[in-house]
Amino acid sequence: MAENSCDISGQDCRRCPVLSSPSGKPPTSFNGTSKWVRLNVGGTHFLTTRQTLCRDPKSFLYRLCQADPDLDSDKDDSGAYLIDRDPVYFGPVLNYLRHGKLVLNRDLTEEGVLEEAEFYNITSLIKLIKDKIRERDTKTTQLPVKHVYRVLQCQEEELTQMVSTMSDGWKFEQLVSIGSSYNYGTEDQAEFLCVVSKELHNQPYGPNSQPSEKAKILQERGSRI
Repeated sequence: MAENSCDISGQDCRRCPVLSSPSGKPPTSFNGTSKWVRLNVGGTHFLTTRQTLCRDPKSFLYRLCQADPDLDSDKDDSGAYLIDRDPVYFGPVLNYLRHGKLVLNRDLTEEGVLEEAEFYNITSLIKLIKDKIRERDTKTTQLPVKHVYRVLQCQEEELTQMVSTMSDGWKFEQLVSIGSSYNYGTEDQAEFLCVVSKELHNQPYGPNSQPSEKAKILQERGSRI
């Protein structure tokens, strides 16, 4: 009668039959070594082949299969190697060794799998995850920057005061003279249009956004136009 074990590659635990020889023992290779290896990762049992675990000859799992004397690995009552790591994140690592692809559930992160890949020293998987993290972060930082522009009308004597209030993220873009529209006594007052801009930093700008006091000053001056 075939022995039952628990083979978990993600979060679901399903009881599956283990192939057995007519003698009732797990099938063996030509050199007498069992093809199947049991792992107890953080209390969760995994069943896989020795060939899968030996994909990376520099990995911890390869050394485990070779019975490396430098590895002091205990076994549980079922003969599974005890590994004190997160079983949820071990699933993607094991699947990568099986088919060479990194598949993550939505509730798993690249950083979490990277921690496990570094622990097991699977070099190709480490490089793959770091490339994915770098690509993800690059997309985030390269989002287009949006700007809002305002055209402010002011007199020559108001330029200094206007520039002093142009903080709060506002930047001067262009100054356009529109001649002399006002006359106080015998002196003409030059009029200017001042174009300023501000980065939105992916924040909403509309009726629901609340500008600061300095931004309100610029808006009031811009309403003269």
